Amino acid sequence: MAVYKLFSEKDTTILSQYPAQNTGRDEILDISNYNGININSSAAGDLPAVARSLVQFKQSTIDDIVDNTIGSSNYQANLKLYLANAENAPLEYEIYAYPISGAWDMGTGRTSDVPKTEDGCSWGFRGTSGSNAWTASAFTNFVTASYGSAIGGGNWYTGSTTVNPEASQSFTYTSDKDISLNVTNAVKLWTAASFSNDGFILKLGDENEFVDEYVEKQYFSMDTHTIYPPELEFKWNDASYNTPLTPVTSSDFVIGFTNLKQEFEDSGIYKFRVKVRDKFPTRAFQSSSVYLNAKVLTSSSYWGLKDIKTDQMVIDFDTSYTKISADSGSNFFTVHMNGLEPERYYQLMVKTIVNDETLIIEDKGNYFKVVR
Repeated sequence: MAVYKLFSEKDTTILSQYPAQNTGRDEILDISNYNGININSSAAGDLPAVARSLVQFKQSTIDDIVDNTIGSSNYQANLKLYLANAENAPLEYEIYAYPISGAWDMGTGRTSDVPKTEDGCSWGFRGTSGSNAWTASAFTNFVTASYGSAIGGGNWYTGSTTVNPEASQSFTYTSDKDISLNVTNAVKLWTAASFSNDGFILKLGDENEFVDEYVEKQYFSMDTHTIYPPELEFKWNDASYNTPLTPVTSSDFVIGFTNLKQEFEDSGIYKFRVKVRDKFPTRAFQSSSVYLNAKVLTSSSYWGLKDIKTDQMVIDFDTSYTKISADSGSNFFTVHMNGLEPERYYQLMVKTIVNDETLIIEDKGNYFKVVR
């Protein structure tokens, strides 16, 4: 099984309350409805205060991943953003992502700039204020927009001749607030050149925009100083389980990574070998040590990665996409180092199911550092 994470090349927030302001260098992406309050103390009258976010990933890298790494395998692409702050969450709400129609400039502004920076994409314009406004009417096929009294807010595709590129995620008051949207349809339209990749626009549902309620959802941007920038995560099944070795039958076993190094460069692919043996092997009349009798994990075994400093799962166990393989020598799985933040330490973890018992193996000695 394989997981590859691609980080965004540009992102920004657009604000209906300040139609010309650029926020391309903010550390936060905003997907909110601020009606009833001012975004800051210098608010502009009674304009509706809606925030949407734009995120783009490099198409040449996407093409390389799909064509040369994934190949003919079926894949799933997920757009992931990590929550930085949430206020006044409704009991239920949805966040939508659509492919953007038309190029836009990231700019160098911040929400806190005084005077406000207007050198890039904003609510009203694709680029520097006053140039190349977002289309407000007479849309081309499958393209639309929505806005209140402040015209703009981006343009996006709502369909195509083949598939629907819309992605949505439902939230409740108590659910995890991180965004993980299945955007496979949009990515496949990009790779097929059905329309150009100008990134995604993320917004609240229509029922939560331009209404008299306060909903604030803020996420880390590519300029964050954390490990949580926006990601486009590719998952596909490259696992195989074909081995003459005997699977373990109880929890009394030990594992080791025979080719684990202290450091790996943040490029390329690395195959980890997992050696398995019984903790208390049965005595036998043989010339070699019984501790050398190799076994394998069951076919219901999965790998994961944890960031050691934050104790957060960077790649979580996934029964569809992080399954551990087995061949004539041992178990194994591959990790794409390109998709990991460099200069950080990661712990290898294993989850396996043996006779209906789920076991999590997390030896703190099984770690490595990704370096530039």
